[in-house]
Amino acid sequence: MVRENKKLVEEVSGWLRVFDDGSVDRTWTGPPEVKFMVEPVAPHNEFIDGVATKDVIVDEPSGLRVRIYLPEQKPEGHEDTKLPIILHFHGGGFCISQADWYMYYHIYTKLARATNAIVVSVYQRLAPEHRLPAAIDDGYTALLWLRKLARGEQNEPWLLSYADFSSVFLIGDSSGGNIVHHVAARAGTVDLSPLRLAGGIPIHPGFVRAERSKSELEQPESPFLTLDMVDKFLGLAIPVGSTKDHPVTCPMGPGAPRLDGLKLPPFLLCIASKDLIIDTEMEYFEAMKKANKDVELLINKGMTHSFYLNKIAVDMDPETASETEVLITRINEFIKNH
Repeated sequence: MVRENKKLVEEVSGWLRVFDDGSVDRTWTGPPEVKFMVEPVAPHNEFIDGVATKDVIVDEPSGLRVRIYLPEQKPEGHEDTKLPIILHFHGGGFCISQADWYMYYHIYTKLARATNAIVVSVYQRLAPEHRLPAAIDDGYTALLWLRKLARGEQNEPWLLSYADFSSVFLIGDSSGGNIVHHVAARAGTVDLSPLRLAGGIPIHPGFVRAERSKSELEQPESPFLTLDMVDKFLGLAIPVGSTKDHPVTCPMGPGAPRLDGLKLPPFLLCIASKDLIIDTEMEYFEAMKKANKDVELLINKGMTHSFYLNKIAVDMDPETASETEVLITRINEFIKNH
């Protein structure tokens, strides 16, 4: 029997509503003029603006999927040139968004073109239906699928034809940046050969503590990150009974494995100077340096959390457009150097 009078038990403005029967409604209820950014883009095998896309199941039992972005090769290019792989984990506080949303499509098609790399974006399971570490498990499963392809144990024509499995990078937006760290840490405990994990690129990772930081108290909130989102999304995502000091959200904290004990590839940590959580992101950077990890830092001046995903700002504001180009250029340099 369908229960009609469900009670709302949690709401994150515009993004998500959780009901007492455990059901979740992710219908966008924010400003209609931004709805296009959270709508899916259908895959297209033909090249549009220099990129073709398709969705592939990487794990039959779970149904885990990825979206592949293949950049078109120029006629004057060498036919046998293999392309780096960028394994992408989307953001959304572990609770919302999908790999096929337009906000990711618009920037990751651009990144695939700019870096001449194949982007493989994971459709991670979402909390609260699937609390952490589900999203990290999915990211790691996608990496192990790439290893299977590299070993000839599975087949995916685009990747087998064009990909360089010795040049695999992890990238993630916001909470996807957390996944970069934790998938890289897991990868350091296994033999990935002939695949080589060449680098990790956390962009505005959701590294926080249970206690409010100075920047959380003082920085202005932004369209893609408010204190309400930090608290509620993470509260729905981390294991029941945990706080934001959990290792997934605070890898530099005392509850997490020691950073100097982790085998990590080189990292490029990308931060926005007006991010609400810049203080704890910088704390992570300093902890990585103290642990003698190879970590570079990019700070986009005057920008807020996930600014580059906001297509309206990228199109309308010259400063946001300029800083987005800075971000893409630095990512491209990092990939070329590793």
